Amino acid sequence: MYCLTLSIFKYLNNFREQLSIKRTQYMNLNKLIETYYMIDEFLKDFMPILNKHALPSYRNPTRTCSMNLSEIMTILVMFHAGEFRNFKCYYQHIMQYHTNEFRKLVSYNRFISLIPRTCLPLFFFTQSLPKTQTGCYFIDSTVLKACHEKRGHSNKVFKGLATKGKTTTGWFFGFKLHLIVNNIGEIMNFKLTTGKVDDRVPVGDLVKHLTGKVYGDKGYIKKALFESLIEKGIQLITKIKKNMKNVCMTWWDKMMLRKRSIIETIIDQLKNISQIEHTRHRSVNNFLANLMAGIGAYALKNKKPTIKIINNLDLQ
Repeated sequence: MYCLTLSIFKYLNNFREQLSIKRTQYMNLNKLIETYYMIDEFLKDFMPILNKHALPSYRNPTRTCSMNLSEIMTILVMFHAGEFRNFKCYYQHIMQYHTNEFRKLVSYNRFISLIPRTCLPLFFFTQSLPKTQTGCYFIDSTVLKACHEKRGHSNKVFKGLATKGKTTTGWFFGFKLHLIVNNIGEIMNFKLTTGKVDDRVPVGDLVKHLTGKVYGDKGYIKKALFESLIEKGIQLITKIKKNMKNVCMTWWDKMMLRKRSIIETIIDQLKNISQIEHTRHRSVNNFLANLMAGIGAYALKNKKPTIKIINNLDLQ
């Protein structure tokens, strides 16, 4: 009975994978070309600046890559925007159905060794994507686990980088991703910190060049932080704790605090669709490339979570 159940389970998994391949064989072609064009245009301006300010290298490369950086970044971003959960299966799908879209695809092992080259360009690519300053923003943080907290002392990949931290859901070992988004679902800024960093510490860096109202949870309550943001033209609005005195708040601010679920939805999509969190990383560079590619894939989505009704007069 157990063998029969296992055989049925394997058959259903294979059928689901084949169905996914057939469904995405023709769906992703236009998006693939569009993403490659955006990345290639960005690298035309970015790489000369990077080469100008980079330190000189004394290594003489003896092996040239048949794939350019634009192709490597495109494959990484498209993986996080697609329906595949396994990168090896996705790359095999690319080699089988989209060979004509690339100059010359390398082997899977060779491609994995090329991923660290994309860390810095992917970060600046995500920062260069268009963002709309609406004056209404939501701030929150999420956990990126490196491994189970009980195995943190034996983790070698993130030794000296990941730390143990605690949230409302319990202890964890890894990092924190701090996000600030606007009401139309665009990620305005993000910052990666260790797990033990307080959520209020990176707020000043996240709200640079922004003005308006920022809505957060009770974890951002701090008088000194509120006063410093007011001086920069930013009003931090949070709910109050039970032991705090009641404060005067407009009905609009109360309603927008109830709409904080938009950033929870974005975090859910980043983790479950863009797959920015998993515990199978074997190098820090690949972890960063996976995170940047996931954020870039979300930013290129056509449909994002939005809050349609915004009173612009009240935000000014």
